[in-house]
Amino acid sequence: MGRAQMDRLNGMLGEVLRTNEFYRSKLAASARPPIETREQFFRLPFTTKQELVDDQLRHPPFGSDLTYPLERYVRVHQTSGTTGRPLYWLDTEASWDWWGECWKAVLEAAEVGSGDRVFFPFSFGPFVGFWSGWEGARKVGALAVSGGGQTTQQRLKSLVEYGATVLVCTPTYALHMAAEARRAGMDPARDSAVRVTVHAGEPGASIASTRQRIEEAWGARCFDHTGATEVGAFGFACDALPEGVHVNEDEFIAEVVDPESGEPLPDGRRGELVLTNLGRVGSPVIRYRTGDLVEPRRGPCPCGRNSLVLNGGVLGRVDDMVVVRGVNVFPSAVERIVRQFPEVEEFRVDVLETEGLAELKVTVEPGTAEVSAGLKEGVTESIRDNLHIRPAVDVVAPGTLPRFELKARRFFRS
Repeated sequence: MGRAQMDRLNGMLGEVLRTNEFYRSKLAASARPPIETREQFFRLPFTTKQELVDDQLRHPPFGSDLTYPLERYVRVHQTSGTTGRPLYWLDTEASWDWWGECWKAVLEAAEVGSGDRVFFPFSFGPFVGFWSGWEGARKVGALAVSGGGQTTQQRLKSLVEYGATVLVCTPTYALHMAAEARRAGMDPARDSAVRVTVHAGEPGASIASTRQRIEEAWGARCFDHTGATEVGAFGFACDALPEGVHVNEDEFIAEVVDPESGEPLPDGRRGELVLTNLGRVGSPVIRYRTGDLVEPRRGPCPCGRNSLVLNGGVLGRVDDMVVVRGVNVFPSAVERIVRQFPEVEEFRVDVLETEGLAELKVTVEPGTAEVSAGLKEGVTESIRDNLHIRPAVDVVAPGTLPRFELKARRFFRS
């Protein structure tokens, strides 16, 4: 933890401990600014999502993690709700500006600037990601183009007509848009001006096989980004870091801990990411256990940055791991394999309990009805060779599996 981070932390704590009821109660016995050493910082208690959910249930609708009177807040958003009850989150004018600056760092790392036209193929609901990315585009001086309220076909038409040079969406939706374009006789790499794609919401953009498919489909460079509603936009990829993200340590203190003990882990060891945001004073999170599995490393990047790097970005959720025949399996590992098969357009993974043992079933959907007879066997053998388990693999007809605009849900447990 650097001196600049410590100074900003103490400035935030001084403000928060005066008026923020959630953290006044939580930190009463452990936070006495100034915090001057790592050891003092590590004595601060973790914050968990369940605490925040419980707080909002006790103090509806927005909870007590509010540093200022409600009149100071200008934005309300909510989490996607994919891991439980959605959280509502408020931002002041200052913290919303901070969000924009964090997203500015994401876009600048992807070399997006004032000459670009950034297309957002989203519905622009209460989820913060759309709005904060839009604010980031404004910060870099780019022309922001909304794809809200449109079908995928209408979005493709708009993207081409506006001459969009940047596409911001989930990895899944980028692939779906490309597939729909091909079905309509369009080649995104040839017929669009897109040169950069920026992705969030899923690990796909840091998975080599998924990233390669996106880049080939769009004829563009693909960049990963990591963030969360309650935390902020904390990670971004650069051109020299195709399989991972830099942590924006100007705005966040990052730790990696053992998911079970909570003890700090050395660089190179996989563990749970813990974040403290430094610029969201109106509704901060301090030592927040994200539930994200990451593998940290330190060292200079060819881009010139020397910040903490998360190899492979967010590898998955800590609680997503399943043990199949004694092998630890994460959804991202299965995606890495399945995306190597160009025939596969969509897939689904089911973990089935049979007589006390977990079995893996993978359902793959090709893009066309004309499928190689060896697809089923190829996927089966590739998973067996890479993960050392033999799955059940089914091939279903095109159009069978659902499509996703936001975070894809492909991993199910019985």
